[in-house]
Amino acid sequence: MATIEEPKVIIVGAGPAGLATAACLKKSSVPYLILEKDDCYASMWKKYSYDRLHLHLDKQFCQLPHIPFPSSSPSYIPKKEFIQYLDDYVSHFNISPLYKRRVESAYFEESTRKWNVKVRNGNSGDVEEYFSKFLVVATGEASYPFIPQVPGLENFAGEAIHTTKYKNGEKFKGKSVLVVGCGNSGMEIALDLANHGAKTSIIVRSPIHLISREMAYLGLVMLLKYSVPYKVVDLIMVILSKVKYGEISKYYGVKRPKEGPFASKLKYGKYPVVEVGTHEKIKSGEIQVLPAMTRIAGGNDVVFENGKSHSFDVIVFATGFKRTTHNWLQGDDYLLNEDGLPKAAFPDHWKGKNGLYCVGLSRRGLYGIALDAQNIATHINSLLS
Repeated sequence: MATIEEPKVIIVGAGPAGLATAACLKKSSVPYLILEKDDCYASMWKKYSYDRLHLHLDKQFCQLPHIPFPSSSPSYIPKKEFIQYLDDYVSHFNISPLYKRRVESAYFEESTRKWNVKVRNGNSGDVEEYFSKFLVVATGEASYPFIPQVPGLENFAGEAIHTTKYKNGEKFKGKSVLVVGCGNSGMEIALDLANHGAKTSIIVRSPIHLISREMAYLGLVMLLKYSVPYKVVDLIMVILSKVKYGEISKYYGVKRPKEGPFASKLKYGKYPVVEVGTHEKIKSGEIQVLPAMTRIAGGNDVVFENGKSHSFDVIVFATGFKRTTHNWLQGDDYLLNEDGLPKAAFPDHWKGKNGLYCVGLSRRGLYGIALDAQNIATHINSLLS
């Protein structure tokens, strides 16, 4: 087992959360080390996201600490430009993660008052051991693709993939495709499939909030700039949504949630759907809405909650991600729950005990990442000075 030179801070994860934390520590001249399980930084963006992806919020709510987006950038940053922004960010702060390092265990050693982190090197297969005074969990909300257990799925005659394997709808032209999940990814992939000529259906199981980009911008400005209570903001969002989109149960078979869009996001981590064109195709019938699936009947047939069955060539699971922090983070009964999310409520969610921190898990997207990273770097710097 190799033991490597000791940094002050170990950051687990080189997505935007890890990169932002590294940049803030660099500004404070605090030595750090980033461990990344994949072979590149921001792998979710670079390797596992679909082509037409844009940031759903205005760029001012999505920039990382110390470097804003260029003024020439569009308000809603496309995937390619966001990756370029991250490339420039990494270059500017000279961030050099250790790649293909999967953390197998991390625990706080009382005798040394340091974190002991054991890592599997994906290149050599060796176990490496690292020590640090501080440990930052920056593995993000989207860690490992989740596909629910569907009876008969293993016998489905068509192709079944998670959204992380979907790039664009070009190869699905003329095929019958079912999208499972009606969050922002599911809705946008359904739109992309329809635009590429696929016969597209989408499963809508639970109540959803539908808002426009302009509504999201207005809501965030009221919340963050003018400190309007989120209950008031939610009331305004629901009224605007009803005016623009009408009674959505007519098209989706479900009503809006009882909680407002921002309350739902903060309490349950459920984002409102930011409408970018899917709704119009659902209204026109170009995209078919279906209830929950119950099983795969055999061949290409999928059976739904209403007892009906339909045949599909492809199933795309837009069913989100699971976090596995609890598998390797040992002895933490304070900071994170079993699902890898903070136990404490915002804004006190980022700081644990014995020098343990988390970044990007507050369910506030890139804006939350920037806040967390700056808070953590400031706190660590104060302890070291």
